[in-house]
Amino acid sequence: MRIQIDTLAYTNRLRWLPPEQKLVFATVLLLITAFAHPFIQVLIAVWISFWTVMYAGIPAKTYLKLVYVATLFWLTSLPALVINGVDLYHIHLVPKDSLGGLTFGSYYIYISHQGIEQGLTILTRAIASLSCLYFVMLTIPFSELLQTLRRIGVPVLITELLLLMYRFIFVLLNTTAELWTAQQSRGGYRTFRIGMKSLALLIGQLLKRTIENYRQVSLSLAARGFNGELRVWHPHRYQKSKRYAIEAIVGCVVLIALEFLQHAGMVTRI
Repeated sequence: MRIQIDTLAYTNRLRWLPPEQKLVFATVLLLITAFAHPFIQVLIAVWISFWTVMYAGIPAKTYLKLVYVATLFWLTSLPALVINGVDLYHIHLVPKDSLGGLTFGSYYIYISHQGIEQGLTILTRAIASLSCLYFVMLTIPFSELLQTLRRIGVPVLITELLLLMYRFIFVLLNTTAELWTAQQSRGGYRTFRIGMKSLALLIGQLLKRTIENYRQVSLSLAARGFNGELRVWHPHRYQKSKRYAIEAIVGCVVLIALEFLQHAGMVTRI
């Protein structure tokens, strides 16, 4: 996945746009998402996904796979929001919120209407926010993103930590995949008991290899005269686009206007 994301970031059709322009665009949409209603969040997700797939040329299959992974995390948290329970003595307090339920002992377990609404609100906000994040990940190479953060005043320590975290995350994933494949080829997960033992061995080996990799990185940096700052070279071959800038500004203004109109409509109804 790392190679694919890096390849797409370096070869997408918006590669020639300045990273500042793309970063500001995604950041503004992310701020709108934080305060917008679900309908506006859906519009944001659709609009920036259109930019990512159509303008940047990211394969729709790859993009939908990323969205699918994020949706799985939402599904794991959905039962905690939707399923609720009260004591039978307080069952009269939830007739409007309950969409159906069962009695277990002295408790009434039911599906919450309010919980479903909260779950849908979280879904729209999460998808819109992740769409903004995916736009940045898939259209701006990570080294250029770090250089942009440095130019706008982000401390060097933070950018260095981001660079090291970015590298080690994928090192861990690659190491885990190699160990998992080796264990599966030897039947390490035939039964639950053997699987738990193999999983414990995998975690131990992963920790050992991570420490070894960290030592190798430290030695290689020291051998190259590391002085506390990692410098990455990249050419400044960017071209500003008035057309994309105007479209982004007009779109953001329209979204903000729709949000104000929807908020005014809600206030009127109340």
